[in-house]
Amino acid sequence: MNTPDTADKPVAVVVGVGPGLGAALVRRYAAEGYIVAAIARRADALADITSDVADCRAYVCDTTDTALVNETHAAILTDLGPVDALLYNAGGGKRGTIADIDAEAFSHSWQVNALGLFNWARVVTPAMIEAGRGIVGVTGATASLRGKAFTTGFASAKAAQRSLAQSLGRDLGPKGVHVFYAIIDGGINNPNTRTRDADKPAEGFLSSDDIADTYWALTCQKRSAWTFEIDLRPHVETW
Repeated sequence: MNTPDTADKPVAVVVGVGPGLGAALVRRYAAEGYIVAAIARRADALADITSDVADCRAYVCDTTDTALVNETHAAILTDLGPVDALLYNAGGGKRGTIADIDAEAFSHSWQVNALGLFNWARVVTPAMIEAGRGIVGVTGATASLRGKAFTTGFASAKAAQRSLAQSLGRDLGPKGVHVFYAIIDGGINNPNTRTRDADKPAEGFLSSDDIADTYWALTCQKRSAWTFEIDLRPHVETW
């Protein structure tokens, strides 16, 4: 386990760390001087990603488990200190029509995308409000804007997540906390999407590192010109 030097460094929590965007966010914010708490449901998903990042510590947590989120946040406070930036990258859900998914799959998609964001925002934002500054960045999807036949569960969950982010932004912005929602329009280049869309050319995927660059740019925005919502897509994406 890494033992980062916590002296005088801001703390970023990245929820939903895997080999794609989550890993890129861990690397980028650590490179910018943050101590990063990397969160995933499985330890094996974290080991390879965090082992090469000095200012990073891994935590195993199911974001849908409210009690476990509270425990993990308490551990982060003890280990690293108050959270300055929350990057909520957990998402996903079973795709399918109303005939393809059941109530359990529908509920799980909502829990990961909306309840998980609620759980983490609820524990980290009080310290941000007290400090008068902070970042809450959320990885969204085009499905948050419209439902298709095969996104019966996913689209409704992402729409709930986007609405929650809007509520957070309206509440927390005047208190100094910048909330932004990044709509990812297209597949992010990672092992899962390359397998699923094997026939798609490389330029049809979004680069995780390029998305992380955008998140960092939003983190650095001045208060007179904050972005709430931004959409990101490859230049060849049909939209």
